Amino acid sequence: MQRLYFGTDGVRGPYGGPVVNEAFASGLGFAAARWLEGRGVHSGRVLIGRDTRASGASLAAAVGAGVIAGGGRAVALGIIPTPAVSRAVRLGGAALGVVITASHNPASDNGVKFFGPDGSKLTDADEAAIESHLPAPGAGPGPGGGDAGPIAGESVLESYIEAAARILPPGSLRGWKIALDCANGATCASSPTVLWALGAEVAGLGDNPDGFNINSGVGSEHPEALAERVRSGGARVGIAHDGDGDRCVLCDELGGVLDGDEMLAILATHALGQGSLAGKTLVVTVQSNLGVDAAVEAAGGRVIRTPVGDRYVAERMRAEGAMLGGESSGHILCFDFGPTGDGLAAALKVIGVMLETGRPLSELRKVLRKFPQLSAALTVREKRPLESLAALSGEIRAIERELGAKGRVLVRYSGTEPKLRLLVEGPTEHLVRTGIDRLRAACRADLDVL
Repeated sequence: MQRLYFGTDGVRGPYGGPVVNEAFASGLGFAAARWLEGRGVHSGRVLIGRDTRASGASLAAAVGAGVIAGGGRAVALGIIPTPAVSRAVRLGGAALGVVITASHNPASDNGVKFFGPDGSKLTDADEAAIESHLPAPGAGPGPGGGDAGPIAGESVLESYIEAAARILPPGSLRGWKIALDCANGATCASSPTVLWALGAEVAGLGDNPDGFNINSGVGSEHPEALAERVRSGGARVGIAHDGDGDRCVLCDELGGVLDGDEMLAILATHALGQGSLAGKTLVVTVQSNLGVDAAVEAAGGRVIRTPVGDRYVAERMRAEGAMLGGESSGHILCFDFGPTGDGLAAALKVIGVMLETGRPLSELRKVLRKFPQLSAALTVREKRPLESLAALSGEIRAIERELGAKGRVLVRYSGTEPKLRLLVEGPTEHLVRTGIDRLRAACRADLDVL
């Protein structure tokens, strides 16, 4: 069954548009409750969290009203990081978790993510099944509509904070200065509290949300301010979250930015050295640099690749019995802490390696020698099937022949934005640069690029 509204990471788009609006959100809540009923879950408890976007409160209320109208029990968690919702569902015996967020997108966007009772993101098949229960346009969410009853409130953030603080030994960050960028998002209350509890001095930025400044010039998509804060303030490490807190990037003490590939390489090779990497396996996506494979294999492990999307990483991790995986974007999954991406947990895990080895992050990151790689994202008016694009298909084949086994080409549509993403990786900067330029030109020949 094909999904119409769900993408790589839930439903996402401009707030007030044809999909992300209160009427659709209510219908989605209703559909989710009816889907639970069909699975034998009656009056299922559904936990609903959100990030700091101004549109989040009304969308969360609409989802909750739809859940109640569909026969479920809606529980509002308020502003809370996405991984905290996942944890609350898993440990609290809830039937479903919902997060109102557009992750790293601007404040003008919003969206909806779902988590199953084990705290994992739903499968493609589950999302398609939920869509099959959506009310017809204009029909409303079902009996009772938006007046189906009150939505209960619950606080679970404290439990998440306490659990995250236990990742490192008590007081282990005394004497540490850490720069922390919360992207004006959902981690503003949780991440600094955890770092303070561990003894760190926190230099904060992106920690004054107003509903409209989430991800605006701050956060994991814009780590420049964090890097400058690290350099000017003498911090030992910098942490930058995205808007909903399920990923992060780091800065070393010199202000150099580390992406998810570097964090994964550090964690995997360190665990391999200790004999503690489950199955000697790291799971990454096709987007990750080939240098990750080289580093992990040199340390005695293996790398398995999946399609882009942290839930596909999680599914393969479960199938392989792996405990560590993630994406170059900074979605890091540490199954010993939780079943979904968690930016705070990932940062603390890397800091743990720093503590154990006594080495600064600028040294630890050298374990990964990246292959030359360039990427581009082109905004397109229409996502036409890639196989129908003659110029682009021909250019991809030609570049792949030239690179052979020493590189790769990756072309895919974004699952959450109207963008075509291009990536070329190869043995030299010249080959990579010319490859990207050729792909761009081919795209413009085939597509209406905005």
